[in-house]
Amino acid sequence: MAEHNYKFNVTMTCGGCSGAVERVLKKTEGIKSYTVSLDDQTAMITTDSSATNAPDYATLLEKIKKTGKTVNSGEADGVVQSV
Repeated sequence: MAEHNYKFNVTMTCGGCSGAVERVLKKTEGIKSYTVSLDDQTAMITTDSSATNAPDYATLLEKIKKTGKTVNSGEADGVVQSV
């Protein structure tokens, strides 16, 4: 099973902010696991690339931005991506 790992630096100022990001990721199909850290200002997401419903970088970026949070940077499998 191949996996893709995504990391986003997200401006979050409180538990409500990180909770909003967690809720949107929890509802997203195709995510194998995720960790949202208020202290580190990050959302780390692992998807199963063999799953037909696995979201790509652009989809995950859009979902996080829809929470109203600012995404400062992003990586896909360790490669810096545009935000």
